[in-house]
Amino acid sequence: MKTSYLIVFILSFYVSFSQVYETPPTENIKTIIFQSSSDEFSGTPIMKMNDRLILKFDDLKGAESDYYYEIEHYNFDWTKSDLSKSEYLEGFDDLRILNFQNSFNTLQSYTNYSLNLPNKDTRAFKKTGNYLLKIKNDAGQVVFTRKFIVVNNEVKVKMSVLEDRRLDYANQKQVINFEIGQDDFFFKNPKQSVKVVLIKNNDFSNGIYNLKPQYNQGNILIYRHNDESSFWGGNEYRNFDTKDIRLGTSQIRRVELTDIYNSYLFKDYDRSTKEYTYNPDINGSFLLNVINADQLDKEADYTRVHFKLQTNQDLSDGEVHVYGKFNNYTLNDDTMLKLNPNTGSYENSMLFKQGFYNYKYVFWSQEKGFNDIKISGSHTETENLYSIIVYYRPVGTRYDKVIGTGHLISRNIKK
Repeated sequence: MKTSYLIVFILSFYVSFSQVYETPPTENIKTIIFQSSSDEFSGTPIMKMNDRLILKFDDLKGAESDYYYEIEHYNFDWTKSDLSKSEYLEGFDDLRILNFQNSFNTLQSYTNYSLNLPNKDTRAFKKTGNYLLKIKNDAGQVVFTRKFIVVNNEVKVKMSVLEDRRLDYANQKQVINFEIGQDDFFFKNPKQSVKVVLIKNNDFSNGIYNLKPQYNQGNILIYRHNDESSFWGGNEYRNFDTKDIRLGTSQIRRVELTDIYNSYLFKDYDRSTKEYTYNPDINGSFLLNVINADQLDKEADYTRVHFKLQTNQDLSDGEVHVYGKFNNYTLNDDTMLKLNPNTGSYENSMLFKQGFYNYKYVFWSQEKGFNDIKISGSHTETENLYSIIVYYRPVGTRYDKVIGTGHLISRNIKK
């Protein structure tokens, strides 16, 4: 049985035991794309009330199976809200996904499914807040779930990135300071009613929660923490591109054809002790791409990508994994690399639909948990995308509204 390591344990300090986790997909479901219409690189989609959600996924069984969708509303801490479905949805859910198409001219057969929300049946989201989208099979079993957030920007969020002032973390950490508010928006008891989530590169597994404002200037809440709002800078993501499945690209050493195409990447090396090198990335995301194809959803083929990592570190007390948005930042048996005694390298292979992918190597151990800088290193210069989500629940209300978001890329960091 496939093992899934819920790295969301990082968040466990702030939630109750009834928090909902995302259900990873069954073995036959691949390449889940879930994004708002205004941001194709989002991790957990953060959509405005008038935006549209786009879900796409492949079923490698290729049997045109029936799948259904259901939508639930949640509180800030991902416990189920008290709202009834009619209070947060206009229209209906628990309906069959009607848009699907079979793959065309590919070695790997699959059926591609797509769902837009809102649609003619599920007409609108009536409340802001946290949501969970469930995809179920015709037996009512959950195949996978995805979280998303609906926002109505009622307040402004101003952000800045600074270098960590502590000597132990010089040149390694980035600190986020921010302000929330608007002159005509009055917060009632903000230390209890306002909650914020601070995330890096659309990855909620490394989020910072429950920061309190240090003070206010009129109706503006000021957050000027240091260690409480600091992140390891990390390193730029590595990448590969399989748009030309037969010849490969500069990151691919060779291509072999068996039952499907196999793309062998050049050997990667441990970067934990290396100096920072600028290498533009898409912050862990991926983008489907195929040479000379008009319909990527059904014309992109699958290739087995082979990874090889060389390191002098002793990693025998834990596990090495390939990490990125390609599987929703999940660690499981599929992502784990194993030490090859013949080559001295950590190796693994995984199925990927053709496209451009970001990835990095992370370390996980039972004793110390998740570590995404042990192999990659950490630098203040690294470009990261930081996002803030602002929740507001004044006394007497029944759910957590999302009243603001902010985004900032860490360039030209202040000393």
